[in-house]
Amino acid sequence: MNLENAIDFVKTQIMINDIKLINVGVFSQLLIRVGLNFLVTFVIVFVIYAKNSRRKDFYFSYIAISISIFTLCFLLESLKLELGFALGLFAIFGIIRYRTDAIPIKEMTYLFVVIGISVINALSNKKVSYTELIFTNFVVVACMWALEKILNLRQEASLRIIYEKVENLHTMNRDELTHDLGSRTGIKIKRFEILEINFLRDIAKIMVYHDVTGQNGHTKKHL
Repeated sequence: MNLENAIDFVKTQIMINDIKLINVGVFSQLLIRVGLNFLVTFVIVFVIYAKNSRRKDFYFSYIAISISIFTLCFLLESLKLELGFALGLFAIFGIIRYRTDAIPIKEMTYLFVVIGISVINALSNKKVSYTELIFTNFVVVACMWALEKILNLRQEASLRIIYEKVENLHTMNRDELTHDLGSRTGIKIKRFEILEINFLRDIAKIMVYHDVTGQNGHTKKHL
């Protein structure tokens, strides 16, 4: 028995509870696909998303969900649930709301992209060549880069403020109100929305919108 025959014999005969100890073909395919999926997810999260958003709290979630979805889909591929399973995942995550804060639209979009990439990399069958798979991942990454860089999309944050100078709320004093809010908060204000005015207490509730530049935009300030 030569070496090649011995290797083939080991592949077919080593069983544990009627399960192969190793399936070289499937395992090698797993290594290639998981490497590709992790690389693409890393580029999307830490190269594209990270440079255009300061929400670091989503980094862990994106990577963890990507790994979980990929391994789940890859190991269940033999159950022939490709299309239904993939659509079910999107439906589940489409109705998810975390108990703390609702996920912003942009972060939810990145979540769908990460899930979609993981599903594609895990469930693409033998009819899809590695060239086609790599090209598909490249197109997704290129589109995300184009949306962020070419269109120069910026993450917008909001800040709820309780404001006491009600005289600045007059439509003729909007410039003074914007300048006062900006000088007292240190934020370059893009726009604002007056939510409520209480003339008895001489206060108003204002929602201020600004680009994310290190400010979290989620705390309340009393001015």
